[in-house]
Amino acid sequence: MKQLIQRYSSTSLILRIVIGIIVGVILALLVPQATGIGMLGTLFVGALKAIAPVLVAVLVASSLCQGRTGLDRRFGLVVFLYVFSTYLASFTAVIMSFLFPQKIALSAELVAEETTAAPSGLGDVISTLLSNIIANPVSSVANANYLGILFWAVVVGLALKKFAAPTTQTVLQNLSDAITEIVRWIINLAPFGICGLVFSAVSESGLDIFTTYGRLLLLLVGTMLLVALVVNPLLVFLVLRRNPYPLVLRCIRESGFTAFFTRSSAANIPVNMELCEKLKLDRDMYSVSIPLGSTINMDGASVTITIMTLATAYTLGIDVSLPTAMVLSFLSALAACGASGVTGGSLLLIPMACSLFGISDSISMQVVGVGFIIGVIQDSMETAVNSSADAIFTATAEYAQWKKTGKSLPRFLGGEAETDI
Repeated sequence: MKQLIQRYSSTSLILRIVIGIIVGVILALLVPQATGIGMLGTLFVGALKAIAPVLVAVLVASSLCQGRTGLDRRFGLVVFLYVFSTYLASFTAVIMSFLFPQKIALSAELVAEETTAAPSGLGDVISTLLSNIIANPVSSVANANYLGILFWAVVVGLALKKFAAPTTQTVLQNLSDAITEIVRWIINLAPFGICGLVFSAVSESGLDIFTTYGRLLLLLVGTMLLVALVVNPLLVFLVLRRNPYPLVLRCIRESGFTAFFTRSSAANIPVNMELCEKLKLDRDMYSVSIPLGSTINMDGASVTITIMTLATAYTLGIDVSLPTAMVLSFLSALAACGASGVTGGSLLLIPMACSLFGISDSISMQVVGVGFIIGVIQDSMETAVNSSADAIFTATAEYAQWKKTGKSLPRFLGGEAETDI
């Protein structure tokens, strides 16, 4: 048994995940009634979601307590890349919608019960974000409120830095190392979890989404791929002046691939942190930037909000001018940054964007219903783009600092430094 475990662990994680996907599809086709297989996916995502808030809180508090804040110019660059890329994603969605306008078949039956909690305006989104920042620290950890976790972890870490004895610092460091090791154990079981997730998706979801809403879904997925494979690499190139694709494709493979199946940015935080460790990034830096990115780096969400809103306008025969579309792209980018603070994510922010064109809530809520129908693909792609970009831009800011200080870049970027990938 020990040899079997060692052989399993030494095999490439990506290869194991691919095998898990294949097995999941085969089992879904042969024994779709075996619901227990799908439980593997539920347990895997649940474990990642459970450990991620604790991991973030302990890592940030431990780093600040020991005087290694890591929040220098790199952090400012990361935040800029997060926000600017989200706007560029929305702008790209506007261009794609102008080139390939889509219409939606609206029906009153599409209104889902869970869509009643949509925000009425941008003010609601900003209010929610500010409330999340100062939320109770215990409830923040319990509810995976990462803005609140970051805020209180910074406060506690700075306080401990002033008063903590050396033994306390050692305990925090040991606790941080232990939780990081637990994360590695969970990620090592990813093939089983993804097998269960694929089984559930194939056995439960029909093919209607590829026919009734196929063109709309194709526009959404195509735009997100354009952002992931063209827009984001261009930003990386402008910062590093190196071929961006080795870094971009590695992050998509290691992070986006997992995020596509978990459909949860929160669940993918430990995966991104593990990736940053392999890339030899500063732990004090990525322990803050990765969870922050899961909140404000929302390229995929801004694409969804923009395209769905413009499709609604085209359906109703509303003439959309280019200046109005530019205002929409800005509004969508701001709204996307608050998507994680609203139950239902980006879809529930569509009514707010639709209000820019005077579209009533009754119509926009039907569009949200359509979003839930195609969500099995749309949300997977959105999460993959969002989460992989967190790692991409964190690494970009770190490597930019390496260049400035004369430190050699990793070999895959033309330098001499080694990485674990």
